[in-house]
Amino acid sequence: MMPIERNLLRFSTLFVAVSTLLLSRSSILAAEEPANSSNRKNVLLICIDDLRPELNCYGATYIRSPNIDGLASEAIRFTRHYVQAPTCGASRYALLTGRYGGPGNEALFQRAKEIQSGQAVPPSLPGWFRQHGYTSVAVGKVSHHPGGLGGADWDDPQQLEMPDSWDRQSIPAGPWLHPRGWMHGLANGEIRTDASQMDVFQATVGDDSIYPDGISIPEALREIDVLADAGDPFFLACGILRPHLPFGAPENYFTPYRDVQLPPIPHPQKPVGQTTWHSSAEFNRYQRWGQDPNHDADFADQVRKHYAACVSYADAQVGKLIAKLKQRGLWENTIVVLWGDHGWHLGEHAVWGKHTLFEESLRSPLLIRAPDLLQVNQTSNTVVQTVDLFPTLCELTKLPVPDFVAGRSLLSELIQPNSDSTETYAISYMPNARSIRSSCYRLIVHCNNHVELYDHDGEGESKNIAAGHPDLVSKLQSQLKHMQRLPDRSWNDD
Repeated sequence: MMPIERNLLRFSTLFVAVSTLLLSRSSILAAEEPANSSNRKNVLLICIDDLRPELNCYGATYIRSPNIDGLASEAIRFTRHYVQAPTCGASRYALLTGRYGGPGNEALFQRAKEIQSGQAVPPSLPGWFRQHGYTSVAVGKVSHHPGGLGGADWDDPQQLEMPDSWDRQSIPAGPWLHPRGWMHGLANGEIRTDASQMDVFQATVGDDSIYPDGISIPEALREIDVLADAGDPFFLACGILRPHLPFGAPENYFTPYRDVQLPPIPHPQKPVGQTTWHSSAEFNRYQRWGQDPNHDADFADQVRKHYAACVSYADAQVGKLIAKLKQRGLWENTIVVLWGDHGWHLGEHAVWGKHTLFEESLRSPLLIRAPDLLQVNQTSNTVVQTVDLFPTLCELTKLPVPDFVAGRSLLSELIQPNSDSTETYAISYMPNARSIRSSCYRLIVHCNNHVELYDHDGEGESKNIAAGHPDLVSKLQSQLKHMQRLPDRSWNDD
């Protein structure tokens, strides 16, 4: 082929791709309809606790996740989605506000105090949808506290975690007595009091209802019926607890993993030098029968298999939600987002837990299924972050995108995955350090100015190459500072 013919072919291919993108975006962003229009797309947001991208559809072929895999076959699967913080409350703050926030589990309660004191606080994601004619409902663990209340047992109606956000928010505590008991419950109403006396993993004979998600999901199904009967557009957020510690699921979910051959744990050694490594305190506070997974390969496999059983249990709950949408004729009019609130180390870097700024803590699954999209069962390798979901859902439902959000809409990525060559970044933070992830690198900056730089096209997060690349460190530090300034500046300029 002559050079001029090759150039014409490249131009033709590019023209078709751009035309498809523009036409698709135009059809989705057609003239905005009234907020109460029956043509408005509903939203089902599924939040799964401590879920790493260890799913069959993400390449973990030994994992049984047929319902999530089925959703992925109709969705765009993001392989490089990163959360803002490796802890539940701070990560959910970013999801539910579209903004960077505090690094701790109390982030949403701090926002609530600001609202109660009369400060000008931007509306939350469900609050924004509520303001635009949607019925907003939450069931299970959506904000940090299941049910969204504070107090000693997380059931004080005077202490709202997210004021002005939900028309209804609930968590049936059942035999676990209260939301705090539900949150750390094992089979048949066992509540965590002294964690050292509670098994770190468990598999008990019984149906789904003997564990906490088994009573919250039926409540979500009832809500779908109520919302379907009402006929108004809805924003329904459903929080699934497992695979959060302790790793408990009905026996039938563990049985398929009993004799499975697990892949080896990558880079299982404790890192050298200053990092955000920790000694797995949350995991180790539970009853482990004197065993340490870092020094006992058989025990490590048992932990990983029980985690896998919890993933399959969570997958079954996802299947119930999808089946109910289809039963009520809502499937083709509902955008479904499946989001993991952060990752979880299963022995990588000799960590068993979250709470680091390594890849295993910050990378989590993200699936977006929008009925109007031309592309399905596609993979996006673009770096995206949790704060991107707020503007994305606004565009998909034809709501205005507010100025105060920190993220960017992923609509173009949903229409034509991997078509934009622009470099994107994700930032994350802990009390003592911050991180920025590009397509190839991760930079971690500690409060004492110590830096870690890792090359994901090289040795990954097992060798700190910061000393040999000062210009790259400086560039990524500047980008990190720039991104963290954006949300406060845009809100204050209004």
